[in-house]
Amino acid sequence: MSKDELTSPSVVAELPPEFATLMRLGDLVTPMALRVAANLRLVDHMQDGVQDLESLAKVTDSHQETLGRVVRHLVAIDVLAESTPGNYAPTALGELLAHGHPVSQVGWLDPTHMIGRADLALVHLFDAVRDGGSIYRKRYGKEFWDDVSGDAVLGATFYDLMAHGQTRIFSEAVERHDWTGVRHILDVGGADGDLIATVLGKEPGISATLLELPGPAARAREKFEAAGLAGKVDVVDGSFFDPLPVTSDLITVSFVLHNWSDDDAVRILRNCVEALEPGGSLLLIECADQSPSKPDPGFTSGDIRMMAYFGGRERTYAQWQELAAAAGLRIDSASDALAYGARVLTLVKASA
Repeated sequence: MSKDELTSPSVVAELPPEFATLMRLGDLVTPMALRVAANLRLVDHMQDGVQDLESLAKVTDSHQETLGRVVRHLVAIDVLAESTPGNYAPTALGELLAHGHPVSQVGWLDPTHMIGRADLALVHLFDAVRDGGSIYRKRYGKEFWDDVSGDAVLGATFYDLMAHGQTRIFSEAVERHDWTGVRHILDVGGADGDLIATVLGKEPGISATLLELPGPAARAREKFEAAGLAGKVDVVDGSFFDPLPVTSDLITVSFVLHNWSDDDAVRILRNCVEALEPGGSLLLIECADQSPSKPDPGFTSGDIRMMAYFGGRERTYAQWQELAAAAGLRIDSASDALAYGARVLTLVKASA
């Protein structure tokens, strides 16, 4: 059948409604057009008054005719609107591509940001399906965490983006948890300290230690100093694959283990077990899908990202139970779902 025959009115009328849905789901043009818009800061420029195509091409150093074709597609999908002939402005949807928007999505899309960069590795998903494991190295020649720790700009974009969602999650988690009797927190892989800062804001009598790689550890020290917490928190450069630097009655591990394979996650948890004081507990903050049948697409999408970036995985509640048992722990309690599907799992030693 020729192309003309395929697109004739009689043939189009016979196409099932699922056809349009599948074409939309399989479309690569739209996600790449959004990434171009984010990278070129199109919405920022439009909000600054640069709205005609010629001026947009000049300010973004772009080929005018090609940029115009991308802009036309962004209009077609309601990200931009042609406010007057030849002049463009963002829709409410498009405003999410502004850097100053409260829930800006630039960090997820712009390839000069860490997650936007990492997402481009998904073009190698075929290789991951065949061979298993991370595909970030295949595209960039180094591991994800080497870029985060070794490149200050990429590292900052990563931690700043993570903070957007985690700030709300940490606030909810800290508000719901009973901190009675907690003397000291060891935050393992605690990034630049948002969880500890949130805890100490509610419970100033608790002291804390944060363990992190040198890059995020330096950022944490700066944040604690600015918040007046430097004297209450000891920031230690190090790896959670080594014995932990102190013992504690409460260890927190938030959004760390999903970055790692089951074997590596068990290694981290076993180090935590060794550092737990008698009667102590471990607070694990992670997504823990409990869907009885059909999985949540946000969970499955995140799972593929974890695999692509690091060779890690998102885990269901049942998988967390298995992982805890392999490390000599058991789940003592689980919170209701927090923002973005996260939960707080309280783990104790299996013999406790």
